[in-house]
Formats: sequence, C-alpha cells, structure tokens
Amino acid sequence: MEAGDRKQVVGMVQPMPGYGEVLVKSFSCMNTAIAECRDCGLELSKRTLLENASLTVTEGLLFLVCAVGWTLLRKAASRYLFQPLARWCDLHPRDAAKMPESAWKLIFYMASWSYSTYLLFLTDYPFFHDPPSVFYEWRVTMDVPKDIAIAYLAQCSFYGHAIYATVYMDVWRKDSAVMLIHHVITLALIAFSYAFRYHNIGILVLFLHDINDILLEFTKLNVYFKNRAGVYHRLNDVVSNIGCCTFAVSWFWFRLYWFPLKVLYATCYSSLQSVPNIPFYFFFNILLLMLTLMNIYWFLYIILLVVKVLTGQVTEVNDVREYDVEDSCGPAVCKKYDHLHLKNSYKDRMHLRNGIIKDKWL
Repeated sequence: MEAGDRKQVVGMVQPMPGYGEVLVKSFSCMNTAIAECRDCGLELSKRTLLENASLTVTEGLLFLVCAVGWTLLRKAASRYLFQPLARWCDLHPRDAAKMPESAWKLIFYMASWSYSTYLLFLTDYPFFHDPPSVFYEWRVTMDVPKDIAIAYLAQCSFYGHAIYATVYMDVWRKDSAVMLIHHVITLALIAFSYAFRYHNIGILVLFLHDINDILLEFTKLNVYFKNRAGVYHRLNDVVSNIGCCTFAVSWFWFRLYWFPLKVLYATCYSSLQSVPNIPFYFFFNILLLMLTLMNIYWFLYIILLVVKVLTGQVTEVNDVREYDVEDSCGPAVCKKYDHLHLKNSYKDRMHLRNGIIKDKWL
C-alpha cells in the first residue's frame, strides 16, 4: 500500500461489518496467511519472539508486586470490611461465604471498566468507533502510552491474582476449571499484546468484557442481600431479577455481537491489511477465538437459566454453575461452608455435591 493511499485510509472510519463479512474475510485472510507461511514452526516463532517482543525486567517485577498486592488487598478487604458487613446484615451462612468474593470483584471491575470507558470515549483514541485503527502506524519499537500502560498493569496483575484466587480463595463451581483456563488465556493475551505492542486492541477487548462482570457481581450481591436476618427484602429481589435480564442482554451485545464484529474483524482481517506479516498473527487470533468459544459456553448457562425461569422450573434467579449444598445444613456443616472463601476452594468442594439446585441462588 502506497503512503498516500495509507494516509487516506487512516483518515476514513470504516463501517462496522456484518457477521457474514467477518466470517468470509477472516477465513480468507487466515487461509491465505497459512498458505504463504512456508517456514512456520517453532524456529520461526522463537525468532519472531526474540526480534519483536519488548518486555523489561522492571515491568515483570511490577506485575508480580501488583499481583501479590491484589491478593493481600482482597484478604484485608474481606476480613475487615466484607465479612463484618455480612455478619452485621445477618446473611445466611452460604451467602455470607460468597458475598466477599462478589463485592471484591464488583469494586475492581467497576474501576477497570470506568477507566477503559474513559480511554475509549473521553480521549482522542478512536478504537471503539474505528476498530481497524488499532493497527494504523503499528511498529515494534512504538512506546505504550502511559494511560494505556496503567490499564495494562492493573488488568494483567489482577488476572495473575485471579488464577491464584480461583483455586485458593473463591467458592468452587462447576465451571471453575473453565474459569481457570479463561484467566490463563486472558493473562496470556494481556501480557503478549503488551509485549508486541497490540495494546490498542487490548483496551477494546477489556472494555467489551468488564461490563458483564459488573452486572454479574451486582446481581449476585442483590441475591445474597434479599434475605437478611430471616427477613425477605423485595427490593433486592426485584433488582436482582432486573440485573439478571440486563446481564443476559449485555453478554450477548458486548461479547457475542460487538466482540466478533469489532475485535475479531480487526485482528483477523484489518491487521494484515495494515501490517502484512504481522508477528504472531495466528497465536493471538487463536487465543481470541478460544475466548469467543468460552463466551458462547457461558452464554449457554445463561440461556439455561432463562429457559428454567420461563418454564417455571425455578421461581427465583438461580446459578446453574453452583454445586449443591445439603438442605439440612446443621451448625457444623454451615460453619465449614462459612469459611470456604478462606480455604482451598478446589479441595474443599468435598463438602459440596454436583447438580442443578432448587434453592441455590445466583
């Protein structure tokens, strides 16, 4: 592409494609890239990694310090803020055990999504309205803007912490293994996209995902708080039902509609138009496609919940990912369950039995 033509393209905002265009152009580009990659393999990957990746020891140490910091901060917030609040509100032991996890995640995702929104809509970055622009003027030696670098450090270290938290701090659920894979893939995407200076598309990916986590944790908190001290609170029940519907719609809109049309189109097709032979083209797109498959996997859980509500199989918002707890919860069992968030949740799931639950809340 000539320099003059390229400047003209940069100045134009390309219209968002449809699903059909994304599939056709993405498949065509990937098929062509595979055919033209004569020497693809471990040797080329190693050489590309050494020649293009840019990650300093200082940045690695900052990641480790912040990941440990998130873990310590969560433990402190749970012990001195969330757990006392649960006791003060006299929540059911099962809800009191899970409330600190949701409260912690809600606070983080609200802060991170707000910052991503600021970057995409209150600055000069055009990435949301013009996703192909994420690769305009890309080069290996480019500097990461400080405002984007801050977002990357916070998100990358948080997902490093989340891998530990899923195994040792969170309540173990049916999809916790998938959640672990999700965290590993997300961490790899964030770290490698930073090292290869694909940070522009990374901010867009984070924006499209964090909003759903906000709605999920907000809904779960309202479910936990609708029965306090043995008293039913209708307002929390209504808000949780509204939150569940909003969560389902936003999941489809952000992760299954905007994500393929904005992110996958830009990475699979537009990237090669702006930067022929862009490094690790297949690696990043495979990870993004795996992320898409997991989004579809979790959307099936959401559809299952909606179907059960519409067919009258459940009368309240339930989480079909949860393990069941014996209904005859004696003091000893409840005490064990109340401390699940302080133990290794993976090992402690012996206290739980698999199954779809009648009276287990989201």
